[in-house]
Amino acid sequence: MSTTTHPVRKGPVRVGPVRIGVVTVSDRASQGVYEDKGGPAILATLTRFIASPWVAETRVIPDDRDGIAATLAELADDAGCGLIVTTGGTGPAPRDVTPEATEQVCGKMMPGFGELMRKVSLEVVPTAILSRQTAGIRGSCLIVNLPGKPSAIDDCLMAVFPAIPYCLDLIGAGRIDTDPTVCRAFRPAKT
Repeated sequence: MSTTTHPVRKGPVRVGPVRIGVVTVSDRASQGVYEDKGGPAILATLTRFIASPWVAETRVIPDDRDGIAATLAELADDAGCGLIVTTGGTGPAPRDVTPEATEQVCGKMMPGFGELMRKVSLEVVPTAILSRQTAGIRGSCLIVNLPGKPSAIDDCLMAVFPAIPYCLDLIGAGRIDTDPTVCRAFRPAKT
């Protein structure tokens, strides 16, 4: 296992709709052995939540730490994504290395995301304690690691998404507005 560093490169200036990276991390899905259900589940949830214009950048990649890190860096730095949401590779199995790849490319980790996602997931299944979801910031991009199960993706995004638009505001990633009838984003009142 290599620990190649991926320095933050100055990406394109963020104008227009926010770009959102959706990354499925799965050996079998990337080889076409089975259909990717995680990426489409993320896209469906984001489509329900987000009221403002946005553009998706999707990838399906194998469970390879350096490959995951390179994909995250490419989406943040070159594609100009303000938000990247991953699915898969967050468990305890030897090939589950998404959190390590995320830490490798982020300058700042946001552990509260993983804590809340595990809390919500534990209400559904006792094995949620085995999940290692996390989040971090690379430059002006928030990266959030979700589990691979589509129903868990929806539960976890519902839990953390109210904080995501304000986080994106704070890091200069662009503005996302949510549909308040589905997911009410929190932004502090202006004084």
